Amino acid sequence: MMNTTTVSTLVLLGFQVHHNLKVWLFVLFLFVYILTMIGNLLIVVLVWAYRNLQSPMYIFMSNLSFSDMMFTTNIVPNMLSILLNEKQTISLNGCIAQFYFFGTFGSTECFLLTLMSYDRYLAICSPLMYTRTMDSKLQQWLLLTCWAASFTVTLLPIVFMHQLDFCGPFVIDHFYCDLAPILTLSCSDTSAVKIETLVSLIYVVFLPFYFIIYSYTRILLNILRISSSRGRKKTFSTCSAHLLAVCTYFLTIVSVYSNPTNHSSDVNKIRSLLYIVVTPLSNPMIYALRNKEIKLAFHKLLKNLRKEKIDIFLSK
Repeated sequence: MMNTTTVSTLVLLGFQVHHNLKVWLFVLFLFVYILTMIGNLLIVVLVWAYRNLQSPMYIFMSNLSFSDMMFTTNIVPNMLSILLNEKQTISLNGCIAQFYFFGTFGSTECFLLTLMSYDRYLAICSPLMYTRTMDSKLQQWLLLTCWAASFTVTLLPIVFMHQLDFCGPFVIDHFYCDLAPILTLSCSDTSAVKIETLVSLIYVVFLPFYFIIYSYTRILLNILRISSSRGRKKTFSTCSAHLLAVCTYFLTIVSVYSNPTNHSSDVNKIRSLLYIVVTPLSNPMIYALRNKEIKLAFHKLLKNLRKEKIDIFLSK
């Protein structure tokens, strides 16, 4: 038998760049993280606080914002710590747990984007049936299914990971615990994990992406039938922005995880930044902050806050 040393504590190297550049990266990522949390939290609060935002589209949007906050918080604070400290230690179980929540909230993002495309498909292509079809019971069932599927789909790869023997090296050349770097630490057969990952990729990424492309194709065909050029332009600009965000997110994931044995660190770090840092920031701007109803609710919130401050000041 081969002598092995059990891995208990790992070292995340993060970004192997000059120290001065790490400082600038820290400032940049911290700024983006704060904006991401503020933008997504604002959407959750507005949808929860105002009745006119209780439609299916905004309810799905608020769930997406909550998922984005959890998704980026699972990775970015630790990434910022690595930038400050040059490297970061993490236990093997902690590393696997981080990957589990990464997979869970990443799957939630895919499923919620699919729900939102289905909602827009019904609203634009079948407007007369929309209210009756997308009732509160269906909304609750879709959201419950989405979250339940997200928390279970990543369980099987995690179970397989716990059955592996890990023998080093004790270093992960990444800023978080991704699949390929974890598997390189194993000295046992990892084929079951890779096969299960590809199956999960089909279930979580390929099928939802196919459904989204199909939905938006039908939407675009329906837009072409709109007689008003202004109406076509307005609807198309919104759909094209959504589709661009979806394609960036899904295609980046496919490029990283379609081949678990390929983990060129520098390339995958840059790709990972797209869906870990950029997407959670861009979603509020694309799906909500360009929306008139969200803007009106935001102005109403600011007006109420100013009024409360004035009342508190006068009472003193």
